[in-house]
Amino acid sequence: MISVYLFAVIFSFILNFLLIVPFINFLYKINFKRQEQTYRDVLNKPTPVFERFNRHKQGTPIGGGILILITTTLVFFLFIFFYWLLRQKILTNYPSIASEIKIILFTFISFGLLGLIDDLNKVFFWKKTGIFGLKMSHKFFIQLVLSLIISWLIFSELKIQFLHVPFVGVFDLGYFYILFSAFIIVAFANAVNITDGLDGLAAGILCFSLLGFWVIARSILDVPTSLFIAAWLGGLISFLYFNIWPSRIMMGDAGALAFGATFAVIGLLLGKIFSLAIIGGIFVIEVLTSLIQILGKKILRKKIFPVAPLHLYLQHKGWEEPKIVMRLWLISIVLVIFGLMIAFIK
Repeated sequence: MISVYLFAVIFSFILNFLLIVPFINFLYKINFKRQEQTYRDVLNKPTPVFERFNRHKQGTPIGGGILILITTTLVFFLFIFFYWLLRQKILTNYPSIASEIKIILFTFISFGLLGLIDDLNKVFFWKKTGIFGLKMSHKFFIQLVLSLIISWLIFSELKIQFLHVPFVGVFDLGYFYILFSAFIIVAFANAVNITDGLDGLAAGILCFSLLGFWVIARSILDVPTSLFIAAWLGGLISFLYFNIWPSRIMMGDAGALAFGATFAVIGLLLGKIFSLAIIGGIFVIEVLTSLIQILGKKILRKKIFPVAPLHLYLQHKGWEEPKIVMRLWLISIVLVIFGLMIAFIK
């Protein structure tokens, strides 16, 4: 049945490729694009380094994630329907296929809607409110609530509460798994959002990482997760064609938050937490460098790094944007291979 998944990738790619140019034109028409804005850090201080390297991106449409959210959901349901129509058994490793699908789509759509609200505020309402996007505290609180709901569904409906540590064994976390899972989801939602700062960076790393997860999902014969990854991957590849430097369309918070949270949830459903951290290693490094910088500014009132996150630091050091993206892609490929090796260790 591997041909079905490959067909889902191609079908999703073609669908997105046909829609994306008219969609870009539509975004220009409604002026849904990156606005000119003086960016500030968590201490409300200007960030001249960020502005210097990103000012040229102003005016680029930022709704690419919205298209992928819609097409991935539609393609996924279409192929699930074909399975049902052809009376093919939908294999899963969980007590309920419906619950597995519900958890994946709830994550995908709910975090996408949160990101869309943030994007709408940045584009249309920030001049009236004086706030560029949602307040960080408000956005984090909503992410936490959504993550706790998702984690509870994973724990209660799919009966997942174990943590596998390679070379050590399996540990039953009990109810603590809900907090652990929520932390992972919030961390990766923000990690992908932070990484989406250079043309093609986040989308390219997601493509490589999802290929790794697809190999794991296929190895355990989980049809819903495998199909969802296939539908998502096709859309991402099509988007990446237009997102590489110089970008014609950007992912936006709607895509970045949804993709990061769903990436984490798929890792949790596959039971490969350590592989999730390795396969998504670039995302981990990006969010850690940002977190360390934020804590340094808030607690020590000084910068730990000249600039953060990692990709901005490399720009600050004089690397060209395409060079940074390509080299981080190559590192990501190596991390995916290493993560897969860890995933198949008993």
